[in-house]
Amino acid sequence: MFDGYDVLLRDGGIAHVRRLTPDDRPALHELVDRSSERSAYLRFFTGGRNTAHSYMDRLTGPAYRGRAMVATMRDRLVAVAEYIPIDDHSADLGILLDDAVHGVGLGTLLLEHVALDAAANGVHELIADVLAENQTMIRVLRNLGLDVRRRFDGGSMHISIDALPTPELQAGIEARDHEAERASLARVLAPRSVAVIGAGRDPRSVGHRVLRNLIDGGFAGDLYPINPNAETLEGLTCLPNVGAITTGVDLAVVAVPATHVLKVARECAEAGVSGLVVLTSGFAEAGLRNVETDLLRICRTAGMRLVGPNCLGVVSTPARLNASFLPHAPVPGRVALMSQSGAVGAALLERLNVSSFVSVGNKADVSGNDLLEYWEDDDDTDVIALYLESFGNPRKFARIARRVSAKKPILLVKSGRSGAGDRAVRSHTAAAASPDVAVDALVRASGVLRLDSVHDLIDTARLLATQPLPQGRRVAIVGNSGGPEAMAADACELHGLVVPELPAGLIEAGESAALGNPVDLTADAPAGQIGAAIETLGKFPDIDAILVVYTPPFGSGLEETRRAIAAATEHTDKTVVACIVGHDGLIDDRIPSYAFPEQAVETLANAVHYAEWRARPAEEPEPRPRVDERAGREIVRAELEAAPTGGWLSPADTTALLGHYGLNLVPTVDVDGPEAAAEAAAKVGLPVVLKATGPVHKSDVGGVRLDLGSVAEVRQAYTDMAARIGPEMTGGIVQPMLPKGVEIIIGGVNYPSFGPLVMVGMGGVTAELLADQSFRVPPLSRATAVEMIDELRCAPLLHGYRGTQPVDVEALAEQLVRIGRLLEDLPEVTELDLNPVIVTPGGATTVDARIRVAPSLPQPSPLLRRLR
Repeated sequence: MFDGYDVLLRDGGIAHVRRLTPDDRPALHELVDRSSERSAYLRFFTGGRNTAHSYMDRLTGPAYRGRAMVATMRDRLVAVAEYIPIDDHSADLGILLDDAVHGVGLGTLLLEHVALDAAANGVHELIADVLAENQTMIRVLRNLGLDVRRRFDGGSMHISIDALPTPELQAGIEARDHEAERASLARVLAPRSVAVIGAGRDPRSVGHRVLRNLIDGGFAGDLYPINPNAETLEGLTCLPNVGAITTGVDLAVVAVPATHVLKVARECAEAGVSGLVVLTSGFAEAGLRNVETDLLRICRTAGMRLVGPNCLGVVSTPARLNASFLPHAPVPGRVALMSQSGAVGAALLERLNVSSFVSVGNKADVSGNDLLEYWEDDDDTDVIALYLESFGNPRKFARIARRVSAKKPILLVKSGRSGAGDRAVRSHTAAAASPDVAVDALVRASGVLRLDSVHDLIDTARLLATQPLPQGRRVAIVGNSGGPEAMAADACELHGLVVPELPAGLIEAGESAALGNPVDLTADAPAGQIGAAIETLGKFPDIDAILVVYTPPFGSGLEETRRAIAAATEHTDKTVVACIVGHDGLIDDRIPSYAFPEQAVETLANAVHYAEWRARPAEEPEPRPRVDERAGREIVRAELEAAPTGGWLSPADTTALLGHYGLNLVPTVDVDGPEAAAEAAAKVGLPVVLKATGPVHKSDVGGVRLDLGSVAEVRQAYTDMAARIGPEMTGGIVQPMLPKGVEIIIGGVNYPSFGPLVMVGMGGVTAELLADQSFRVPPLSRATAVEMIDELRCAPLLHGYRGTQPVDVEALAEQLVRIGRLLEDLPEVTELDLNPVIVTPGGATTVDARIRVAPSLPQPSPLLRRLR
């Protein structure tokens, strides 16, 4: 059963779900007393309330055989859901809701979670007998997204539910979670009323500046300054506390000293405030994490969303809401911005026109994941920009971002690119797969554009917020300056963009002009000539984007040329980008302009990469590979029972675990001395390979001998190897010598926060030296696996190089898919190397494998709707 957690409801409210305990008996009886006779009848049939009371006693008694969870709101128990096993694979299902919480989605949510728990505990079928007149419950069960069978039995309907998760269940959960997130954040970003708690008299104080920004921004809702020591502020009547507001408050902005924040939060909870923005610092960032936890618990119990603490505030330009202490008024635009850093957020707002801005500060509650859900359907937002210092739930981020990116571009700057320290005893994969590599793989799979700097984010956001997406990679470069245009062409080649030759006669210009591509109209070209060339290119079908390069003050001068560019591009559907040398900004509020050619091209390339990702056809669902997960899990369990802190699996266990996941390994015999090695060589057939067990990197210490052609050679090789390596060598393995092929490495790591990551690269002893690797986050489709392989610089070796025969790439891709499945199923597998995997025309065979296991906390189902 799940531990306690908070959940969002359809109306944006918050409930807490936890396991039922015997101490809940009084609260369960109170729930029954609050229930109407109608509700009791629908749940307990003719027995009504009397049966309900008796049942609650059994539910909390020592003989109860079921598994039950309860939901509380504002510390009141408002729902109970359960399943009671009938046999090994089926269970009875039941649920009772407080009449006051009908219609907010709590029943559906509890039934989702009961079904997930049942499936995790081996229950395949949930059975509910529902009165035929209880159409609401019948509809809820039918719409869960699980396979449902129904039959009438007298006056009731017998409903059988397949508890195993389905794609329809996942889609339903995502849709319901999205609806709840939207409702909860609407109270924060589109409030009808705002209270500023801590609005001081001093114009320099944070609270006063927030109040002034709200007034100057033209907020049209009710505005309440809270200050017990003042009668009026900025022409508004002050109130002593938020409880004195009789009409209710959607959003409270808190700007009081840290020592008073918890008290203020409790007052807001009692007053029914919907959202809290805490500007005050002095919480987790100052080492007071427990105080921040208390603040979050107050908010969650009261159903309030929390932004911050230690933040700048929130902005919504369509709502004319500037609930921040920013020094400058944000300019309305089409970019939604979230920043974990106040300083970075303020700098971005001075350079970007925004639809909304949220400074999340310590990110105790509202995070990037929540805001992606809100901005996905926001009609005022075309581009989403995020500055993050940490991920709260990276795998959920990936799932949400993949869906949102299909509609709107997401730009990400993530700080913290650093090495992972000493890796001398790590696997090849762990040495290559730093946490930052995991971030790259995570966002790449989601269509997110990860940018290297805030400057890149500003440049890319400007283009994507103002221009249509490029339909391809073909770029026409036109302007008045040959040097910068040549630099632009070089940058296009560097970024994989194409600068095709233009047909003769397409552009009309003077004799000294160069009209191929780039189109150099020369420094004297007047604005009208530049505009005419742009207009012609805007109608030419064989290019996808136009890059205008102009160096002022030549020709007609800066302003006239800018006007000509704007007029010439007014009716084209192509992507247009300008480089006005030395000048950044927007032309006519719709054409992004950059100071340097490389800057413009890099930004255009970002847009092309996003457009290509978005244009990719959706992958068809694939059946998961058949594996023996239970047997694999038993190997890991036994290892951790024998070595609780974890360690490297023995060669025999490694072979067995990989075998349960369908991996093709070369026959291997464990040996413990020269004679055993000689006998094994005779058994598997000469020539053979002898490898030491014990060292992580065998080749580095002379722990690998190839192509041993006689029993005597094997015996002597073992003796020499043991003398050279010493006590670190714990034994050896003997394998047949395989035919030559392409050596590839397949690897994986499991990070506690990010989850699993799969790697493929050039293998053998050069794996780390050449660093030819590709990474993805599983699950992997076969198409994704092939894409990973084709990204490698060594890929031509696999497809046939200089007359060599192509090898079996599909077999290699199948291995990658299966390793992804293993890492997903077994989070205790922290490091894994298959190196080398010999890929030949006949298949892909793993020659050597290392697997390290370590204890891992149970991972909640990704289908479980819960606030982090």
